[in-house]
Amino acid sequence: MDCLFCKIAQGSINSYTIYEDDIVKVFLDVNPDSNGHSLIVPKKHFKDLDDIDLDTLNHIMETAKKMKKLLEEKLNIDGLTLIQNNGDIQEIKHFHLHLKPYYKDNQELLKVEDIYNKIKD
Repeated sequence: MDCLFCKIAQGSINSYTIYEDDIVKVFLDVNPDSNGHSLIVPKKHFKDLDDIDLDTLNHIMETAKKMKKLLEEKLNIDGLTLIQNNGDIQEIKHFHLHLKPYYKDNQELLKVEDIYNKIKD
C-alpha cells in the first residue's frame, strides 16, 4: 500500500512526532492552519469513519484529550477544533483527526520546527 500516513506511522517518513503509543502517532501538520496544528493517525490503516473500529476511535479521542492538555500547557492555546474528513473532502485516504488550536490574538504562523521545539521542551 502506498499510503503517506502509513509510512509516517511506521517511521519510514520523518515527522514532527509529539506523541506515540502502540495504536496512534500524533505529529505536527507540515502545512498548518495554526501554530500547533496536529494530526492523530492510527498506525493501522483505516480508510475513513466507516472503516475504523470503535476501540481505535475511542483511543483516538482519549489521545485528543491528552493532546489538548499538552497544547494548552506548551502553547497557551485558547481553544481547539477537532476535524475529521470523509469522502471527497478527505485528502489522504487514511483516517486521521486534525487538532487545530485557536488563539484569541491571531498569532503569526511560526515554523513547524519552532513549534515542535516549544512542545518538546
